[in-house]
Amino acid sequence: MKIGIIVAMDKEYVQLQEVAQSIDNHDIVLAKCGIGKVNAALGAQKMINEHHPEIIISSGCAGGNGDDINIQDVVVSAELTYHDVYCGKAIDDKTVYGQVQGLPVRYKPDQNLIEKALNLDCGVKVHAGLIVTGDWFVDSKEKMRSIIDLFPESKAVDMESCAIAQTCYINKVPFISFRIISDIPLRDTDASQYHNFWNTIADKSFAVTRNFIETL
Repeated sequence: MKIGIIVAMDKEYVQLQEVAQSIDNHDIVLAKCGIGKVNAALGAQKMINEHHPEIIISSGCAGGNGDDINIQDVVVSAELTYHDVYCGKAIDDKTVYGQVQGLPVRYKPDQNLIEKALNLDCGVKVHAGLIVTGDWFVDSKEKMRSIIDLFPESKAVDMESCAIAQTCYINKVPFISFRIISDIPLRDTDASQYHNFWNTIADKSFAVTRNFIETL
């Protein structure tokens, strides 16, 4: 199987490069798209055009939300939407906050992929939940609260996943996102948890992506 893996940053690329090189039974294409929704969509479209993967996996870090979420846990995308998109109701009063008009309210990966992720035995807690995406690095409790007010059920907040999901939806390519929780903004100050994450425990969490690929 040809599998595309997309990450946003050099730090994530280094973590996943070793994963990609360690898998022999699949053709792995690893790409770094850059940070943010536009870069993520461009990176996903380029991968689809040039490599025609049978599935695309987005892997990277995210801010977490919820009493059951802790740093180094992994959130797998049961649903995805945007926290910074609003098309208004002037033309279509059925479009909801987070939805691009004419596209799904939420993007939902194949349930079989979700179940595979939840059944992994890799020493890291995996949650299935809503991932919300927007062009904002959440480094304050105030910003996180403004997002959670709109999406209280969200488990992770990132800057790429939903844009990749939208691109895959348009191109009819199966997609799933794994987001390692690097910080929990409502329990943090000045993103100190985020910086500590990369200095101490990032490598273990990215093993979830490798274990998932081995189930495909």
